[in-house]
Amino acid sequence: MTTSNHQFQLAKRPVGAIARGDFNYVEESLAAPADGQVQVKILYVSLDPAMRGWMNESKESYMPPVAIGAVMRAIAVGRVTASKNPAFAVGEHVSGLLGVQEYALSDGKGLNKVDAALAPLPLYLGALGMPGLTAYFGLLDVGQPTAGETVVVSGAAGAVGTMVGQIAKIKGARVVGIAGGADKCRYLVEELGFDAAIDYKNEDVAAALLRHCPQGVDVYFDNVGGEILDAVLNRLALNARIVICGAISQYNSTEAVKGPSNYLQLLVKRATMKGVMVADYYPRAMEAIVAMGGWIVAGKLKTREDIVDGLESFPETFQRLFSGANNGKLVLRVAAE
Repeated sequence: MTTSNHQFQLAKRPVGAIARGDFNYVEESLAAPADGQVQVKILYVSLDPAMRGWMNESKESYMPPVAIGAVMRAIAVGRVTASKNPAFAVGEHVSGLLGVQEYALSDGKGLNKVDAALAPLPLYLGALGMPGLTAYFGLLDVGQPTAGETVVVSGAAGAVGTMVGQIAKIKGARVVGIAGGADKCRYLVEELGFDAAIDYKNEDVAAALLRHCPQGVDVYFDNVGGEILDAVLNRLALNARIVICGAISQYNSTEAVKGPSNYLQLLVKRATMKGVMVADYYPRAMEAIVAMGGWIVAGKLKTREDIVDGLESFPETFQRLFSGANNGKLVLRVAAE
């Protein structure tokens, strides 16, 4: 019988790229659930760019930073192994902010049941989880593309970007993805059906946007910020909509976040720029899950999970998000199902 729990605790605020020394990998006694609690054996941990921001001491974030000495915050999916909460039974699968560890205790708040018989568990951390909901509502509610419009998405080969591009195609838009490397760009066009892809590592992004978006960009879904955001702002069509989802190019910077230098293009093109926060849409989550699940079953929406084994590899595996080494939704497998 298991009596211990391994976990990563935040040891200090990272400066620049994270390192193993920013965490303590500890072993603690496994606590039994108290009244109202459930014990969850974690099977998969979602690795998301937002986690880097959660490590910073900032008063301007949408949620408080992870405290020094606390378990590193992360969305995970697992199986209930003990329960003193009548809403959850032993053997059920659940997802929520369970942290980077082998076992978690939860009071049930924010814990959602998932059905392993309907979809593989990693899908609930990707297309049927936070990245999928972000893509669905960010694109359709904020970007509002119409058939024939040109949609550009950066970070296009990532968990959110791949969903955004495919949903835009389903809605009849032209889609141009921006990604790093020839293999990722080839994947976007040949397997996911994007109309074009721009390799920001080996191409002049501004010149490529001019070539692929001759009538301008109607909707830009931004996952990276920085220089690529500036380049797209210079190619906006009249009444364009920019969806701000993330700024992964800035997360490891040791300097202040760089905003767009040519924001006046928003005025010239009568464009709008709006942020999307997935938590705002949780009451409508089933709307997206039903739609996305239907598209997956119909073969209209493809998913790709990049699954890495071993909880102990967390710091190095997480850094793959920022080096571009991941292919699709990055997931850490903690234990066998």
